[in-house]
Amino acid sequence: MQPVLNIDDVKRVEVALTREGVSVAELMHRAGFAAAREALEFGGADNVVVLVGLGNNGGDGWVAAEALHERGVNVTVSSPIEPDALSGDLARQVAQSAVRAGVSVLVGPSRDELEALLDTADVVLDCMFGTGFHGEVRPPFDIWIECVNACPARVVSVDVPSGLSAETGRAEGACVVADMTVTMLSLKPGLLADDGRDVCGAIVVAPLAEQTERLVVDEDPVAWRTDLADYLDALVPRTSAVDKYARGSVLVVGGSRRYPGAAIMAARAAARMGAGYVTLAMPASAAAVAQTHLLEIPVVPLPEDANGTFTAQAVDVVRKLAERSSAVLVGPGMRVGGGPSALVSALLECDAPLVVDADGLNCLARLTSGGLQNYPEVIRRSAPLVLTPHRGELGRLVGRSAADAPASLVEQLSAAREIVWSDGGSDLVVVTKGTATGCVSVEKAVLPKPGPAALATAGSGDVLAGMMVSALAQHHGEDVDLTLLAAYVCEVHAYAGSLAVERVGSRAVMAGDVIDVIGIASDAVDEHVAYPDDSPER
Repeated sequence: MQPVLNIDDVKRVEVALTREGVSVAELMHRAGFAAAREALEFGGADNVVVLVGLGNNGGDGWVAAEALHERGVNVTVSSPIEPDALSGDLARQVAQSAVRAGVSVLVGPSRDELEALLDTADVVLDCMFGTGFHGEVRPPFDIWIECVNACPARVVSVDVPSGLSAETGRAEGACVVADMTVTMLSLKPGLLADDGRDVCGAIVVAPLAEQTERLVVDEDPVAWRTDLADYLDALVPRTSAVDKYARGSVLVVGGSRRYPGAAIMAARAAARMGAGYVTLAMPASAAAVAQTHLLEIPVVPLPEDANGTFTAQAVDVVRKLAERSSAVLVGPGMRVGGGPSALVSALLECDAPLVVDADGLNCLARLTSGGLQNYPEVIRRSAPLVLTPHRGELGRLVGRSAADAPASLVEQLSAAREIVWSDGGSDLVVVTKGTATGCVSVEKAVLPKPGPAALATAGSGDVLAGMMVSALAQHHGEDVDLTLLAAYVCEVHAYAGSLAVERVGSRAVMAGDVIDVIGIASDAVDEHVAYPDDSPER
């Protein structure tokens, strides 16, 4: 797994490196050399333009320019001011060194001058802003960014694409769209989520020092980005000595007269993920609809009110069904009310592994008055529990208004930690969904590789919940790392999304298309977990 550090933690690693004898000047030179190396490895980098800012990120660019010049590359640096006028001592020194070495400099170019220069470039090195940047880009860099994005050259951003917040993943204005980002010391959360997913391109981490790995881990990373090989222990052993019950029995509790489809999709996804026996329990009027769609899955009709939602009279039946199940999912499409809340409460008291999704989470927020972190006893149980909120649901669980819901990956992880740390148990994982998904437990936060934007479609979360409960059912009774198991399911879901895109196109994917390829995605991911040198592309 690859560590992910918040920006303040990165700064502390830099300070720790200087204490161990790696000076700031040495770090700048190593960063510049790393950027130059990646520019050369693009191939055909005969003409390189380096766009520098006024700070240390600009200093990295001056070092890279000199390194490329020494290797015979035609390099021109575009600088907003004369090198001698830079206020930072270190940035000024490396800029003056590059000029003495013979690097060409274009100072304060007009738009026409910059466009003409960029038209001659094979590669552009973006060194305008670093990881400390936030807010909107000011002139002249907003114009420079527009010119870079319009030019035909390949773009390598150093540390972070200029205009992007490396902490939040948001770009409030102009932002470089890079083909590659060479980030220093460790991954940052903003590179992996929201606008960062669109503008970073391929991400290369340059550690810069042999001590970096140890110091990064010492800073307690905010999360860990998974590699496929990390999921090896989460795989279900393949054997022919099995029957349908040995493959896991799943109970899905959800649906309503108004929203029957969510629970139907969750049940189908659970079956496609490999559970041997799936049962769907629904309000009676919704059950009649489900039975016409599900030939292989038994549907149990339960008491409902005039609106077609569960009543509290359904609790006893659901509790008995749960006792016979390897794992249970509650929530998809069931709406919020007294009856659904009673079901959620009853299932939390059962011994079966449980996934709570969608309206099940909203019922949980209702049961705890929007302060789940203040009532950890509600979710404290001996069996595994997985909560799968999107950003809005997560906000409701911890008492935030819709306007104040988590707006970035960092905020998602923070809100999820409020829940898991208040509970303090190792059998709880919060799968916080967004443009990047984090699987958060009391021990760690894991970031599976995200799927395509096509997964942002109605029902996609219901599919993931069905897959999650299926994986839990297949591991029932086994000692498994719950955080990694949840991340593995997210990875399969993501790859299924990519396969669905190949089948129907990036704008046409519906949740049912994802369900249809879960089995193929699962087989492919499992194969590449076992043989990680041949990983699936997406």
